[in-house]
Amino acid sequence: MLVYLLRRLAVALCVCVAVSALSFGLMFVVGDPAVAIAGAGGSARDAEAIRHAYGFDRPYVVQYLGWVGHVLRGDFGQSIYFNMPVTEIVRARLPVTAILGGVSFTLALVVAVPLGIVAARKPGGLTDRLALLLAVTGQAVPSFWLGLMAIVVFGVWHGLVPTSGADTWQGYILPVVVLAYSAMPAMMRITRSGMIEVLGTDYIRSAEAKGLPTWQVIVGHALRNAILPLVSLAALQLGVLLSGSIVIESVFALNGLGRLAWESLLRADLPVVQAVILILSLVYVVLTTAADLVNAWLDPRIRGVR
Repeated sequence: MLVYLLRRLAVALCVCVAVSALSFGLMFVVGDPAVAIAGAGGSARDAEAIRHAYGFDRPYVVQYLGWVGHVLRGDFGQSIYFNMPVTEIVRARLPVTAILGGVSFTLALVVAVPLGIVAARKPGGLTDRLALLLAVTGQAVPSFWLGLMAIVVFGVWHGLVPTSGADTWQGYILPVVVLAYSAMPAMMRITRSGMIEVLGTDYIRSAEAKGLPTWQVIVGHALRNAILPLVSLAALQLGVLLSGSIVIESVFALNGLGRLAWESLLRADLPVVQAVILILSLVYVVLTTAADLVNAWLDPRIRGVR
């Protein structure tokens, strides 16, 4: 296990270096960043002054290493639009995205796994058909449309919950439910397919023949093997919920990282865009690495143990 752990950590470190290089390179994708910062009304002299002040006239490698050094100290530079440290802006917006993504993921997982298990018990039955209908609907309906309908029905018509903002915990109810509903179908379907495959194996039939309780057969024997692909998918889904909530944050006017990234792109606030992309990319790396380690712990074959 230790060898597998070190190998996965080495791969994760290489990915982190690549992600940091790509994040820094975004500064130059738009062309000359000094011209972008100067804006449409800026002169060539303004652009040259900005180029010298920000160090854009130095070699690319020198700029990158200097940027990495500051990032490792928690310094992402100064926001061009807000005129304040990027770290402070991200720190203020991060809790909204973390709460929204974390609670949505938990709700989706709590609903998807039991529903997938129940559906797998009798494939083709009424429960299975209803679960698949729910999954297909969740994948087909756009999250922004579902969010708007939720606002109209529960916020405007009935006034049950706030329609925007996150001043109170009630403001998270609608966006959490909408985001969870969009993440639930994939996890439910992979749980269902995994359980159907495992429940048809000989060792499960032997456990049932011994008279073991149904819950013990499912939880103690079947779920451990069926859950392996779910762990990997769940890690990706959590990353999507944390980084891809820009639509939901915009619909419900939540000031999270997703909305911050979109606003910064429109304003050409490149240091903020760099910071958000780097942070969310590293979240993906950490989650996928953690999923691989969990799967290796659940299944010794993954880490080469025979």
